[in-house]
Amino acid sequence: MPIEDIQALVAPGMRAVNAFIYNRLRSDVALVNELGNYIVAAGGKRLRPALVLLSAQAFGYAGPHHIELAAVIEFIHTATLLHDDVVDGSELRRGRKTANHLWGNEASVLVGDFLYSRSFQMMVEVRSLRVMEILANATNTIAEGEVMQLMHCHDPDTTEERYLEVIRCKTAKLFEAAAEIGAVLGEIGSAGEQAMARYGAHLGIAFQLIDDVLDYRASAEEMGKNVGDDLEEGKPTLPLIHSMRHGTPTQVALLREAVLTGGRDHLPKVMEAIERNGSIAYTAELARTEAAKAVAALQGLPSSVYRNALEGLAGFAVHRHS
Repeated sequence: MPIEDIQALVAPGMRAVNAFIYNRLRSDVALVNELGNYIVAAGGKRLRPALVLLSAQAFGYAGPHHIELAAVIEFIHTATLLHDDVVDGSELRRGRKTANHLWGNEASVLVGDFLYSRSFQMMVEVRSLRVMEILANATNTIAEGEVMQLMHCHDPDTTEERYLEVIRCKTAKLFEAAAEIGAVLGEIGSAGEQAMARYGAHLGIAFQLIDDVLDYRASAEEMGKNVGDDLEEGKPTLPLIHSMRHGTPTQVALLREAVLTGGRDHLPKVMEAIERNGSIAYTAELARTEAAKAVAALQGLPSSVYRNALEGLAGFAVHRHS
């Protein structure tokens, strides 16, 4: 199913989610409203809240809580973006200046904290201990992933295994939680919940791996950020890790230096090295493998347009250009 058809399928639900987000974003503190509305209005693909809607509807859920929990997922995701941009010193996100660039690091961190705490207020209202358990565990795992990523910055000895563990925690965990809580709402039992959790986890890994590819391939207009941002921040993502493992001694020395020092001075030669070593192709192939595992996890679901959409999301994750 093409992404345009998936977006059309979830459009009514997403309109309700967006209305709910803006309603719950309100605060008596003016800066919270101003900064919060700025970052939420930047939009993005909204894949994570869409995943909650599709998962719940794939199991026949017809109540209101999938709308509320999709908004919770988006609040958590937005909070992580605010904090990430501060840690990374980013100036561009989704084609616009970052909140920390406009309002400063202090305001961005504190409004991120507001979004986290508001998300927990919202999830309590659903009155599902299982949903709270999933989301509490997810937010804790995401925080651990962010710390692990910080530890690996400027470390050219980071292994593929350690890097994949970072993205399982930092990125894939929220995809996993979004898919799993939809299944919880559908009351399909433990096996079905676990299947949807596997689907979300594999989807999230595939999505992040393609982000790694696009960091060296896409334009700033396509990605909404600058090409080579990960390199500038000293992040050893999979294309770099693979190229350091398979490059010539001269290439390896260059790549190690680039990771150690960060910046963009080595970007053209780094891009040449990772292309020549097949590192982009390797990363894209691993993403396709993860997407295939995501689709395989859906085999027990009843046939429906929502299952088709979930399969379509896996295809979109690896074939997108932004």
